[in-house]
Amino acid sequence: MERNITYFISDLHLGARYLPDRRAHEEHVAAFLRSIASDAKALYLVGDVLDYWYEYRTVVPRGYVRFFGALAELADAGVRITWLTGNHDIWLFDYLRDEIGMEVVDGSIVREIDGQRFFMAHGDAIGRLKPSFRFIRAMFRNKWCQRLYSAIHPRWTVPFAYSWSSGSRGYMPGHSSSWAGDMRASVEAWAEAYAALHPDVDYIVLGHHHVVVDQAVGEHCRLMILGDWINHFSYARFDGKSMKMCVYDTK
Repeated sequence: MERNITYFISDLHLGARYLPDRRAHEEHVAAFLRSIASDAKALYLVGDVLDYWYEYRTVVPRGYVRFFGALAELADAGVRITWLTGNHDIWLFDYLRDEIGMEVVDGSIVREIDGQRFFMAHGDAIGRLKPSFRFIRAMFRNKWCQRLYSAIHPRWTVPFAYSWSSGSRGYMPGHSSSWAGDMRASVEAWAEAYAALHPDVDYIVLGHHHVVVDQAVGEHCRLMILGDWINHFSYARFDGKSMKMCVYDTK
């Protein structure tokens, strides 16, 4: 079968302590990756793939073997993999880039895929943000703060990080997303403005909000928010002509 499909997926939150069965969750994701192996030419991981990750210079966190193995198989088969870091997996440095052979991007990118133009970002920096979130986001990306953090033994940092993450109750199974009111309005307004300033962009692809969105913004652009793999098990599929949201529900 010809490899002509580009896939987009985000907010897997692998390893999250609030998941009822972390191993089953990882196996479900790995099964999805194996299912696209025959026709995928590219895979975009649009942030918060891991619920927490910090690479030390010579040590990386344990776990995720099945997921990383499935990614490596795709890469070895010639699938181009791009990982855009989110607010949960921002400390992704060079280990997976070098070991698996993928591109790691901190920030947004614009790519032309089969003649269509895509803007992609995790989405945590888009729309109206609380000052506290802006401060934390900047602190987490500060190189000096990262060096200080790396000096603390993982026996302290890892439990703290997972405890912090578990406070995001809006993303836990059975809870609603934070996508409402001012947040929704501000993201939609940003997308409308971006589409007006960049009429050559056909798709704006985001994660972060844990909702599935496919709506027109402007005359020729669509806003696609990829959902998650906690409540939706959703992804987007582009065949070179059209983009559509899908659900992987095989367990």
